[in-house]
Amino acid sequence: MQFFLTKKMFEYITTAIGYIAAAFLAAALLINGTLRFRWISAIGNVVFIIYGILLNASPVIATNLILLFINIYKLYKIYNLKEYFEIMEFRKGHEIADRFISFHKEDIKKYFPEFEFMEDSNRICFMVLRDMNIANIFVGKRIGDSRIEVEINFTIQKYKDFQVGKFIFEKKKDFLITKGITTIVYPKIHNPSHEFFLKKMGFIKSLGNSREVLIKVL
Repeated sequence: MQFFLTKKMFEYITTAIGYIAAAFLAAALLINGTLRFRWISAIGNVVFIIYGILLNASPVIATNLILLFINIYKLYKIYNLKEYFEIMEFRKGHEIADRFISFHKEDIKKYFPEFEFMEDSNRICFMVLRDMNIANIFVGKRIGDSRIEVEINFTIQKYKDFQVGKFIFEKKKDFLITKGITTIVYPKIHNPSHEFFLKKMGFIKSLGNSREVLIKVL
């Protein structure tokens, strides 16, 4: 590479790659989710390996090769982990559900700032248990015979790896279908990361009541 670049340009590029690698590893340490931590850390390892090759720094290459293999192994374990998922329905006044909502109220406001738990027979309410831990709470209001408008679908930070979403919208979609629900509607999205998640789950934008909504047909 030095044959095609001046020494100064080579130094600039190498330094920039080193900073990018350090930024990836620093970002990984700020991530709460295990899956994202492993992916970002692995990318940082790859960039550091490139950095080490450019500098001919064997210790940097060796260290990050070892860390990369560790991250790949951990990712393999995560993707092949067998977990237990279960849906548990509840109504307003359920002590555990109320405590869950109260405990996570600040995080809930970031995604569902308008959420206020109202009780009526048109609402479908359930929690998703993951290895018997509460991972998610879902409340939706029936709109017509076969549509449900989501008021909250909140997953705690620890479990934001798409597995809960896949369980609700794919593996366990028959739970909603047996209740007559065939279409799920999100009337408002307040957080860009939540919109990204919904699109990964197969939701698409549509025009409803003169405004854009996200919908998914089960």
